[in-house]
Amino acid sequence: MAGSSTHPDQKYIEGLLMNSPLVIKSIYDRFVPKVVGYITKNSGNEDAAKDVVQEVLVAIYKQAKHKGLKLTCPFDAYFFLLCKRRWLNEIKKSSLKEVTINEEVVSINDDALQLADEFDIEQQKKLVFDLMFQKLGDACKDLLKATFEIKSMEEVAQKLGVTYAYARKKKSLCIGELTRMVQESPEYKNLKA
Repeated sequence: MAGSSTHPDQKYIEGLLMNSPLVIKSIYDRFVPKVVGYITKNSGNEDAAKDVVQEVLVAIYKQAKHKGLKLTCPFDAYFFLLCKRRWLNEIKKSSLKEVTINEEVVSINDDALQLADEFDIEQQKKLVFDLMFQKLGDACKDLLKATFEIKSMEEVAQKLGVTYAYARKKKSLCIGELTRMVQESPEYKNLKA
């Protein structure tokens, strides 16, 4: 995807980032009915569909804000594919019996599939990171949480009542420990395979 140019539908991503009521209304008017239709035909209801749509829109917003998401395919294809995958994961998690999946023939280009795959991998990486973060000791968790929120190591040290040098050294050790835990975890190894 390295040579792909940004799709004109990037306007939807920019609109989400700016919390534009017009863009959000446009997304709900143009793209959400297709998702609702798919989910209600596949063992879901309208409320479940709305939940999926909301979760996916929040995830796209976060992906755009923190990872600089650039669309190289139509928004419709990307959005629908993410919603569909989210719904299929919900079905799998709740292990509903008698699930019938009515696969409509949906034209999804390679860029949409690749973007959706990259999105899924990012979500899985985040889950592994969160899982390993919870296994850290309290001192490391407190220090890293403070650095995520504050950014200035001087302020972090002051907040935690330690010296600047200690805070920097401890942060380095904690990040090293977290990295080691993530890389050695079976979840991460499965992700790489």
